[in-house]
Amino acid sequence: MKKSIKDFSVVDNVRLTDRLFLLKLTPADKTPMVECRPGQFVEVRIDDEPKVFLRRPISIHRILKERNEMWLLVQKAGNGTEKLSLLRAGNRLNIVYPLGNGYTLGAPQQHYLLIGGGVGIAPLLETGAVLKEMGVRVTFLLGGRSAKDLVEIDAYKAIGEALVTTEDGSVLEGLDCQKGFVTNHTRLQEGVFDAIRVCGPGPMMKAVARTVAGWKQNEQPRFCEVSLENRMACGLGVCLCCVEDTKDGHKCVCSEGPVFDIKELKW
Repeated sequence: MKKSIKDFSVVDNVRLTDRLFLLKLTPADKTPMVECRPGQFVEVRIDDEPKVFLRRPISIHRILKERNEMWLLVQKAGNGTEKLSLLRAGNRLNIVYPLGNGYTLGAPQQHYLLIGGGVGIAPLLETGAVLKEMGVRVTFLLGGRSAKDLVEIDAYKAIGEALVTTEDGSVLEGLDCQKGFVTNHTRLQEGVFDAIRVCGPGPMMKAVARTVAGWKQNEQPRFCEVSLENRMACGLGVCLCCVEDTKDGHKCVCSEGPVFDIKELKW
């Protein structure tokens, strides 16, 4: 797939919580963006920050072709993302994109469960939107520490059914909200989905993998895929800092992932 290094202009920077913000970007030269697949990511250059030397990998949250916009859902976690949180409309941002391999998509009439925890919900919005366009039924299962950590729920509900879990038991009105982790949700335990796509903290994804490992559908190819969040620097498979030990040997998450079938992983 064609890759591009391009300056983007900030259309808007929307603060969602004290830690999460949404960057809406468009190519500065007004040319159409290159094609991106759900589950891919970008590498963002952090300018004017002497403590940050490497680009930062960020999942593609949404692609709006009619607006020629790319959305990035970002969580403040250090000097680099703190700098990004200060961007305003009209500022420039240099991006390498699209990087990595995305999720395997479905066929019409199938039912996909998309599971996200924390900022891991980011790639699932675009994934769900593309699946819906393909005629796939989409259910989201989104987890957070509390209800206030769950953002853009209306955007997810516009695509498919939205299920929610919160660790503290707080609820969002109008949603199927249960206390606990995503693996505690009764709908996941029922196992009535054709395929599962997951992104979030490592322990959460491993717990999901253990939950679905015994399902009969697990014999199908690409049944349950997870997007790994290993630390990535170059995004091109050169620096080897994101290597994952799989059943087929060591693989660079940035270039051979970040999406893997759970049967490939030594979990």
